[in-house]
Amino acid sequence: MIPFLRKRILSSAVPLVCVVLGVFFLARMTGNPVDLYLPLSATSEQRAEFSAAQGFDLSIPAQLWNYLADAVQFDFGTSLRTGQSAASMAIEAFPVTLQLAGVTMLLAITGALVVGSLAAYRPNSLIDRIASLLSMTAASIPDFWFAIMGVLVFGVSLGLLPTSGTIGGPEIWILPIATLLIRPFGVLVQVVRGSMVTALSAPYVKVARSKGATPRRVIFGHALRNAVTPVLTVAGDLAVGLVNGAVIVETIFGWPGIGKLMIDSILQRDFAVLQAAVLLTAVTIFALNILVDVCHALTDPRVRQAVPA
Repeated sequence: MIPFLRKRILSSAVPLVCVVLGVFFLARMTGNPVDLYLPLSATSEQRAEFSAAQGFDLSIPAQLWNYLADAVQFDFGTSLRTGQSAASMAIEAFPVTLQLAGVTMLLAITGALVVGSLAAYRPNSLIDRIASLLSMTAASIPDFWFAIMGVLVFGVSLGLLPTSGTIGGPEIWILPIATLLIRPFGVLVQVVRGSMVTALSAPYVKVARSKGATPRRVIFGHALRNAVTPVLTVAGDLAVGLVNGAVIVETIFGWPGIGKLMIDSILQRDFAVLQAAVLLTAVTIFALNILVDVCHALTDPRVRQAVPA
């Protein structure tokens, strides 16, 4: 396991470095913050003083060096908008995104295991056809379109659900979670069904049925245990995607997570906060990918054996 883990960490470090460098250069392509934070009547001396205070008067290589030196210590300076620590703003917003993504994945995995298993138990039955149709539809719907339609129908037209914010009862979770849930649920139902169809045709399942095992025990006690590996892999990839996809959902619903923080920082040219938010998100995705690979290796010894010591 140690050689496998070492190889995964080293292979994932290269994309992480690219993200760190990419956000530095792309952030500066959005424009000069001096033009946004100082009035049009500001003198050249005031502009120069502001640039010097924020380090914008340095050359790009010098700014990059300072950025990398501080990033190692997770010190990104202060926000131009609020004057708060950029790192603390990112750390404060990130649990909100993780909470939203975690609840969504829990519901998606639980629902998909039940629906996919029931559909696979009787292939080509009415339940299987309905589950396949709904799951393929769900996997094909763009989340931004679903979010806008949800706001239009349930928020504006019917007035049943709030359309933004996190203050209120359980109803504030419905539209954001439904928007994030629909695609992972559809994909996982298809994966669970395919894996379960293969597992249910295995000899050990036929033996269990011949001994009089109940359908519930056959599905959840025998077949599902051996069909969970591909489901785990896909669920891990979808969980990583949820962290990225939360940017759209949080922006539409005004959810104060890391995604909305990124968008606000881009619009306000708040380089320090943007760099902190992107790096924190990249490190989390980096850790999630490794965790998924480790879980895959633990459930499938062939993965570990494929890595030389």
